Amino acid sequence: MRIEEDLKLGFSDVLFRPKRSTLNSRSQVELGREFVFKHSARRWAGVPIIAANMDTVATFAMARALARHQILTAVHKHYSVAEWQAFVQAQTADVLQHVIVSSGTSDKDFEKLQQILALSDELGFICIDVANGYSEHFTSFVSKARRQWPGHTIIAGNVVTGEMVEELILSGADIVKVGIGPGSVCTTRVKTGVGYPQLSAIIECADAAHGLGGQIIGDGGCTCPGDVSKAFGGGADFVMLGGMLAAHEECGGELVERDGKTFMKFYGMSSASAMDKHAGGVARYRAAEGKTVELAYRGPVEDTIQDILGGVRSTCTYVGAQRLKELTKRTTFIRVREQENNVYGKE
Repeated sequence: MRIEEDLKLGFSDVLFRPKRSTLNSRSQVELGREFVFKHSARRWAGVPIIAANMDTVATFAMARALARHQILTAVHKHYSVAEWQAFVQAQTADVLQHVIVSSGTSDKDFEKLQQILALSDELGFICIDVANGYSEHFTSFVSKARRQWPGHTIIAGNVVTGEMVEELILSGADIVKVGIGPGSVCTTRVKTGVGYPQLSAIIECADAAHGLGGQIIGDGGCTCPGDVSKAFGGGADFVMLGGMLAAHEECGGELVERDGKTFMKFYGMSSASAMDKHAGGVARYRAAEGKTVELAYRGPVEDTIQDILGGVRSTCTYVGAQRLKELTKRTTFIRVREQENNVYGKE
């Protein structure tokens, strides 16, 4: 047993220090980025925010809505091949270029992934997604996928340490998904005692990935636009959002009426709700590692997206970053004991 003494930080532990800026308006900030990925050599341009591959968030409807803003959607893995076929046939190339196909790591998942990717050459992103990215089986699956699809951009996760980021990139991943336990409906840290504060995970994993020419996604822990900015400031190339995009019209979650108000169910993908729906219940050898909540129904996602993008633009003006790519170079974090004045409650 050993203990690391270095303090690890989450988003609520820091604020940006403002810096002199030559920007006159938030409208001058460019949020689009362009990447050429290490292994696939594919070029992609857009706003590097991703809807998380949860079945109560990353639906086909969400993909259509977010593509209008050049934002990615990691479509959840529970759609059938027939549903994918109908979706692909009805979409423009621009929508499909902002879609990520999610997969697990079983032989059946691999076969299904083959069938989906064969539907269109525009489906260029694969997300190989497991809760614990530290297993040898996972690394082997990433290598297998790279051999099968040398020209596709592969996302793999989740992990939280630099050495595993390096191993996944060397095994064929272009982008590594970073985050264990920070999500709003994730209970992994409570059930297992395993995790890593998200901002420190992003900072350390970004350093490892960029040294090898790869990228990372900060996945989880964002509760407000300021947290999205902090993830980018810490070095994340992409930021994945679940709870911030939940309970919208495009999510397709179950609606609940109570006391004249409308709510939508939102749950973690390792929750009992998810496993009851997709796996016939929680297996006897494991515990559920997610919770189910009811969120106030929020209508179309458009206003939420504008709020997030506006917040990130504002961050950039405070620190003098004309382009999102410059934000991490302009970032100085200060450690704090308070984030906001809550005398009248949270917004």
